[in-house]
Amino acid sequence: MAASSLLTLLDDIATLLDDISLMGKVAAKKTAGVLGDDLSLNAQQVTGVKANRELPVVWGVFKGSFWNKVILVPLALLISAFAPWGITPLLMLGGAYLCYEGAEKVLHSLLHASQAETAHQRQQRLAKEATQDAKAYEKRKIKGAVRTDFILSAEIVAITLGVVSDAPLLNQVVVLSLIALAVTVGVYGIVAAIVKLDDLGLWLNQRTSALMQGVGGMLLAFAPLLMKLLSAVGTLAMFLVGGGIIIHGIPVIHHLIGRWSQGMGKLAAALITNGSSLVLGLLLGMAVVLVVNLIGRLRGNG
Repeated sequence: MAASSLLTLLDDIATLLDDISLMGKVAAKKTAGVLGDDLSLNAQQVTGVKANRELPVVWGVFKGSFWNKVILVPLALLISAFAPWGITPLLMLGGAYLCYEGAEKVLHSLLHASQAETAHQRQQRLAKEATQDAKAYEKRKIKGAVRTDFILSAEIVAITLGVVSDAPLLNQVVVLSLIALAVTVGVYGIVAAIVKLDDLGLWLNQRTSALMQGVGGMLLAFAPLLMKLLSAVGTLAMFLVGGGIIIHGIPVIHHLIGRWSQGMGKLAAALITNGSSLVLGLLLGMAVVLVVNLIGRLRGNG
């Protein structure tokens, strides 16, 4: 009897693990697009930090991201169980905030471009900022990155929850926890590697081997270009993710875009879907910036 009970238990565990593995694969596929945005956003969030402080900053954001997941996973399960109607509005609020952050970055870049800051002036400004209050600057960087991570993590958790919503509670908990842990470790592991790419290039460039020196020189040339690219992609990702969340939250717009792209090839459909998210995200972000600035002025005058 004991042996048969043990075999039954092992069979149940094997079935559970098989179900979890299958749901985990499906969830990973569905969240892959958001992971790309998460990576580019967080890599560009740590730019401007001193070289010897890059990894501590990434570690700080990693810890914040981990606690985001600790909050979001049980919160998502509770909302799904008792107020499933609340998931979409909360995600839409987060999406609007992402669009707002993206619009602020665009306006900030345009403002600095119009001021025509020279390379020497920029170097002096950065040096002054670094010597004034480096710790406060790092804290602001970490806080901003963790705040952005919270919204992206919420979307990843919501997508995963949609995959496992019909599964038993234990399966939901395990899959959500595994995806959350894998996302956090994977994304910030890659971010750490990206921000230290120039240090690796410098180390290789100082070797005696001509081949290593050549590879090191290529990495040193490539690293700043990659960071600039990630900064631009990260800003675009804010509009794409934020606009996409808003579109999915408004059925009329979602179905309309679906009709436009229906019958087209994969590339054309992707261009229409992503283009719609980008345009809507940019317009919404600019509108939110306008409202926030207007409220700020009214409060200032009051």
